Amino acid sequence: MKPRILQAGRLLPALEQRLAADYDLHRLSDEADPDAFLARHGGDFTGLVTSAGGAGAPTALIAALPQLRVIASFGVGLDKIDLAAARERGIAVGYTPDVLNDCVADTAFALLLDVARRTAEADRFVRAGRWAAGQSFGLGRKVSGARLGIVGLGRIGQTIARRAGGFDMDVRYHSRRPVAGVPWPHEPALLELARWADYLVIITAGGDETRHLIDTAVLDAIGPRGFLINVARGSVIDEAALVRALVERRIAGASLDVFEREPQVPAELLALDNVVLLPHIASGTEETRQAMAQRVLDNLAAFFAEGRLVSAAT
Repeated sequence: MKPRILQAGRLLPALEQRLAADYDLHRLSDEADPDAFLARHGGDFTGLVTSAGGAGAPTALIAALPQLRVIASFGVGLDKIDLAAARERGIAVGYTPDVLNDCVADTAFALLLDVARRTAEADRFVRAGRWAAGQSFGLGRKVSGARLGIVGLGRIGQTIARRAGGFDMDVRYHSRRPVAGVPWPHEPALLELARWADYLVIITAGGDETRHLIDTAVLDAIGPRGFLINVARGSVIDEAALVRALVERRIAGASLDVFEREPQVPAELLALDNVVLLPHIASGTEETRQAMAQRVLDNLAAFFAEGRLVSAAT
């Protein structure tokens, strides 16, 4: 018999089709009353497929699946998965690291270049007919040779740092401890990194430990000449403090792929020209999403065949 898998939230159609072909798959989103369904049938499932940016695997869902043996998550974020609950019950947790490093790093630089050179703003300027009407567009800021601060130097952070070499940027990073074997200087004080950097890129993990890590004090340290770029999690930034800093021009600008209450974006940000807003698409390329989907399938196949995961969350 095929292992019975519960799917929490929607996934790529191609991935859902493969899962349905390989397993006895049931989508929780098809149920009018998910809680009632889980109360009756939660014990039927040995696997859970979910997504890092969607449903995740919260405490209540894990508790409702008493026979659960494996969680396969589409994404690298683990803040929506109760890892402690999974660990306590011996549930394996798989995710999709590495395969999205390049595209998230590319997006980080797209955001950095956009807010610095004001490309999206300039596009709106042309489309509105203001250039044809004889108006002048203001100056942007230089990226090549500038100072790049990176908050979090994991796999993606290191990829971003390597990208910066192509722009002759001076790179430093902040993390809880120095990362061995990297050429970039470690800055133990986040405020000092924020004061030093022209561009501060956030690519640290989400969760309680980093909630509102970027607060008013950090934003003030960035200052009116500094830019903030976030391709991590919306929870890492105190969004209300960021809105105030941008409205009051206490920082030069921001580029954001993630938000605290997605898909809701504060109305104040929508009205600002010095902010670039994306709908959480840093890994959103055909190639990367296909690779992420394949890693989900590989994790499940390896677990049910050999009791191991290709990519296990620690």
